Amino acid sequence: MLFHVRMDVKLPLDMDPAKATSLKATEKARFQELQQSGKWRHIWRIVGQYSNVSVFDVDSPTELHDLLLSLPLFPYMVIDVTPLCRHPSSLHEDDR
Repeated sequence: MLFHVRMDVKLPLDMDPAKATSLKATEKARFQELQQSGKWRHIWRIVGQYSNVSVFDVDSPTELHDLLLSLPLFPYMVIDVTPLCRHPSSLHEDDR
């Protein structure tokens, strides 16, 4: 199942900079693990915001939920999830 996921990160302004740096490094490592597994298919940065738009390829909504909960920055995110399906007019047989 494919899902479009927008993540807006909202770190507290008074967060210790060392903690923020550590969280971001841990988040990057988790992202790369999920990307290598094929679960986190695509990611794009939203210009001018601490936000991204991503495509996840998971077996179920529950798997996506658990995956998002596993992100170190999850407590500081506002997340919007949209299920996707292939459009019948697409020229491509895959999801590239």
